[in-house]
Amino acid sequence: MELSDLKASANPYREDKVYNSCAIFGVMDVSRRCFSGDRVFAAMENMFERGNGLGAGFAVYGLYPEMPDHYALHVMFTSPQGRPATEEFLTNYFRVDRSEPIPTRKTPGISGEPQVWRYFLKPLFDAETVLEEEDFVVDKVLQLNTSIADSFAFSCGKNMGVFKGVGYPEQIAHFYRLEEYQGYIWTAHSRFPTNSQAWWGGAHPFCLINWSVVHNGEISSYGANRAFLETLGYRCTLFTDTEVMAYAVDLLMRRQGFSPDAFAKVVAPPFWDEIDSTDAEQRALHAALRIAYGGLLMNGPFAVVIANQDQMIALTDRIRLRPLTVATCKNMFYVSSEEASIRLVARDPDHIWTPRGGVPVVSRIGLLPKPNPETDNVGAGAVSARGGNTDEA
Repeated sequence: MELSDLKASANPYREDKVYNSCAIFGVMDVSRRCFSGDRVFAAMENMFERGNGLGAGFAVYGLYPEMPDHYALHVMFTSPQGRPATEEFLTNYFRVDRSEPIPTRKTPGISGEPQVWRYFLKPLFDAETVLEEEDFVVDKVLQLNTSIADSFAFSCGKNMGVFKGVGYPEQIAHFYRLEEYQGYIWTAHSRFPTNSQAWWGGAHPFCLINWSVVHNGEISSYGANRAFLETLGYRCTLFTDTEVMAYAVDLLMRRQGFSPDAFAKVVAPPFWDEIDSTDAEQRALHAALRIAYGGLLMNGPFAVVIANQDQMIALTDRIRLRPLTVATCKNMFYVSSEEASIRLVARDPDHIWTPRGGVPVVSRIGLLPKPNPETDNVGAGAVSARGGNTDEA
């Protein structure tokens, strides 16, 4: 095979659909120390071949410390009419304390970009609990996205923000001037789409309130998952299978308070023969979850990084049809589609391992995870005692 014919090598049947992989990456400082995105940009560039320029993005936590109690609403407008209609809508439900364009710059390779704006909001809503207030915000964001033409809200959390679009990660980072921001959690995505079109709103991460998701894979159960979620008020309009994963996170972990382990038991449950080998209490739990949430079982290959302001979670499908590697280095937790990208930016990790499929690896503020030698892939070179003294970017 000639190097000039790599397209035929990757797609020998010359189909219109090209099967390939996305790149996902996440890094968290469990001490809440904010840092620049340099290591994130380097890690994503190292996985350049996993994308094709049709979508990329970043989620950053801790970047708005001057307004930590406001909802930071990031919105894209595709026509001059989008902004005034959006602002009229927002003033009916929110107190807008700050409104400004998101700083951007002209970037080679980026074209047809929308106007991007951010609003710092307080709900005009007398909430008895934080949960009720968050439900109010989610409802209004979904309403905005389905009722106002030429406008799309793509981030709405507190002291966090999503920056995404059509391009390679390095182009999106340059476009949004992300070198000017710092955060204590960064997640990133580079897209090689399978079934969905490339557009600015459909790039990853997906975000509702403080929860964000980046995804590598193809959720073949999208139709059943979507039908289940829409009975509960969600509106799936983003033309991508990842949307159902993001809404499942919002439903189960934010609204219903599921732990990451319980969430995994719903979307990536064990096989029935595994369940049958557990004790009676576990069998009853799995049966109850399958009865109540069977519509959220995710079929097909997936690897996801899920984050909110307090934690970052790595999870794959039960039989690991998409790769994921995790590592710790001093106060840092890393997740990546490829081990090489972690080793590029954390050259002397304390631990690096491949987690078991369907079992979440969770890093929380003040607490780093550790590998389980009995279940995780900690073979030769995969886990080591730390011998150096710095976490290098």
